[in-house]
Amino acid sequence: MSTAYFAHETAIVDDGCNIGTGTKVWHFSHIMSNCIIGNNCNIGQNVVISPEVILGNNVKIQNNVSIYTGVTCGDDVFLGPSCVFTNVTNPRSGVNRRGQYSKTHVGKGASIGANATIVCGHDIGEFAFIGAGAVVTKNVPAYALLVGNPAKQIGWMSEYGHRLNFDVNGKATCEESGQLYELKDGEVNRIG
Repeated sequence: MSTAYFAHETAIVDDGCNIGTGTKVWHFSHIMSNCIIGNNCNIGQNVVISPEVILGNNVKIQNNVSIYTGVTCGDDVFLGPSCVFTNVTNPRSGVNRRGQYSKTHVGKGASIGANATIVCGHDIGEFAFIGAGAVVTKNVPAYALLVGNPAKQIGWMSEYGHRLNFDVNGKATCEESGQLYELKDGEVNRIG
């Protein structure tokens, strides 16, 4: 277990966690057993990370986020304030469904807005952008922009987080980075 990370004195880090160099765990957060957390992550205050969650490098988690068993996040993922993941599709207090957790993967570079809910069993593609308050109930393609309840796709986003406006040839350029993207057969890829 690495000791090259920072944990605030009010944070609780259970035994068996592997936390990468440069990661910061802030006030009143709880990292449960057997989590794997990458390098240079920032875990805001009052965050709960359940057992066996896996986070890549440079993941930014804002305050009051709950990440439950079955969730994995790639590198450079942003989780906005108070967003939440579920891990059981039909929870009942009187029925024990431990061991029946559905899995959810959040792809590299994806952003999930404040108060969004990700219903378990649905993956978020690389560089996707989930708007604040959205409720995701299906898989999300790479670079997709989703908003609403239930979440609906309303466009595409660049790796720098700008809306992509595709021309008649299916090409778009990010206004900040100048990166070139192509929309073909309902999928977006960066081509330059």
